[in-house]
Amino acid sequence: MFNKEYDVIVVGAGHAGSEAAAAAANMGCSTLLVTMNLQNIAQMSCNPAMGGIAKGQIVREIDAMGGYSGLVSDTSAIQFKMLNKSKGPAMWSPRVQSDRMRFAEDWRLRLEQTPNLDFYQEMVHGLIIENHKIKGVRTSLGIEIRAKSVVCTNGTFLNGLIHIGDKQRGGGRAGEAAATGITKDLIDSGFEAGRMKTGTPPRVDGRSLDYSKMVEQPGDDVPGKFSYSDETKPLSRQRSCYMTYTSNEVHDILRSGFDRSPMFNGRIKSLGPRYCPSIEDKINRFADKDRHQLFVEPEGWNTVEVYVNGFSTSLPEDVQFNALRSVAGFENVKFFRPGYAIEYDYFPPTQLQHTLETKLVDGLYFAGQINGTTGYEEAACQGMMAGINAALKVQEKDPFILQRNEAYIGVLIDDLITKGTEEPYRMFTSRAEYRTLLRQDNADFRLTERSYHLGLASEKRMRKMEEKKEKSLAFVSFLKDTSVVPEDANPVLAYYNSSPMKQSDKIFKIFSRPNIAMEDVRKFPGVEEFIAENNLDTEMLEQTEIQVKYSGYIQKEKNNADKLNRLEDVKIPKNFDYSKIKSMSFEAREKLNKIQPTNVSQASRISGVSPNDISVLLVYMGR
Repeated sequence: MFNKEYDVIVVGAGHAGSEAAAAAANMGCSTLLVTMNLQNIAQMSCNPAMGGIAKGQIVREIDAMGGYSGLVSDTSAIQFKMLNKSKGPAMWSPRVQSDRMRFAEDWRLRLEQTPNLDFYQEMVHGLIIENHKIKGVRTSLGIEIRAKSVVCTNGTFLNGLIHIGDKQRGGGRAGEAAATGITKDLIDSGFEAGRMKTGTPPRVDGRSLDYSKMVEQPGDDVPGKFSYSDETKPLSRQRSCYMTYTSNEVHDILRSGFDRSPMFNGRIKSLGPRYCPSIEDKINRFADKDRHQLFVEPEGWNTVEVYVNGFSTSLPEDVQFNALRSVAGFENVKFFRPGYAIEYDYFPPTQLQHTLETKLVDGLYFAGQINGTTGYEEAACQGMMAGINAALKVQEKDPFILQRNEAYIGVLIDDLITKGTEEPYRMFTSRAEYRTLLRQDNADFRLTERSYHLGLASEKRMRKMEEKKEKSLAFVSFLKDTSVVPEDANPVLAYYNSSPMKQSDKIFKIFSRPNIAMEDVRKFPGVEEFIAENNLDTEMLEQTEIQVKYSGYIQKEKNNADKLNRLEDVKIPKNFDYSKIKSMSFEAREKLNKIQPTNVSQASRISGVSPNDISVLLVYMGR
């Protein structure tokens, strides 16, 4: 192993590292995954769940590309929910509650069965960089392992510092040491570094809780799944979560510990995630609210350990305990471990290219929390993209970049590279301009063919996607070509108080009306027969309904995306000197020189660059 030069070395085996290693190895590269503890591969460091608003779309995109996150989420799920079903399909977001131990076990077993992938357990203490090119890694034992490319996915481990009240200690997460050395090497190579913070709530003994005082949160009656593959099946049984609330009494107890809180006494100086604040931050920022929701989430099928979602905290353990005991259902709670906050090093992502390769060191890639993101899903998709591009670079092939109108993954990476982030970045549907195009139901249509040509998505996946697309389009055509008479349609229309038909009309037009659903259309003559003859499954029926109901919105977004792509085609030369364009604002010149966008579309999204600056740039470039 130590005498071998690998094509790709992946540092860290969290969600980003696991997807990076899988992608590079599956594309035929000799790959080494180096981690401090092989027992903690793909550990769910925080909540035992995958997906959610916008995050579920990302998991489906990873799956459509041939990544493992969707498969593992399905095989380790204990509950499935499709969120936002009351809204349009652009907002539907799948989420699973996971069995934490099964999740990590399945990830490890899948990686062990992946050809071209080796493993090594030790801390990477430094990077071997020669003439601005990566040459490998150096371990804490002084062993040098050579590689043509390196993907750093260090999570919260880089100089990690754990805070509980006025106590602090070095660590990457509870019970594990921090990683040292890499930050210094990168700063010495000219990188800018920063600090971020995240936190986690207490884990408690479910046997000590009174669920009768809480509100049950069951899964969907008809559960779905993440993966488009036939390899996994929907759940046949599920475990419920529960919901309870804090109170003014709880808030008063929490406030009593503020003088010992590292958040308020200055010990923590870095910014935490805005959209997932600690409980002390919530009651400080939203002092007018007399209660906050807490979600009580089981950690697996059989374990009694419970995750208290919404109670992330770094307050002293006695304050955490006393406050939680005042929550309904938690009166006799027993702790497995207290919550804590963790500070760690990150590197502002404006120092990266869209491939996630660093601008300063050739062949070095960053993915996950090292780039300032938060969340398993955000990390996993970056890892996959970094692994793909590291493999392509070694193979001397063109890079693989997803645009903003192609995937949430493209939105996330473009946001990071173009805008940067000063607080932990989390994906939301509102960040995507084209969310009607980027739905969770069509990730396979958008991405599987592209991934297939990379050699990542299998031929079986490709054929399954093609069948789904062909049959869905055939059904849409059938609905456009087939008429229904008033006597068959009017009873359905009357039920929904919709205007009755006076003459025959195409089923497509009737289906386009509000409230008319697939189950209604299936009552019309000939429809059920078409479905049976063509063996249409649930995904095909859902896809058809969306194409009928939202065809106008989808076409409008496609037209807007085409306009964006025209600016994507206006390339900007590498290392372009914007200081020469005197008629451009000073702020725009400064930002553009720092970020060095590759095209005019990217330049237009940089904070501080106005439409007038873009007009000036286009004139200067002779456009």
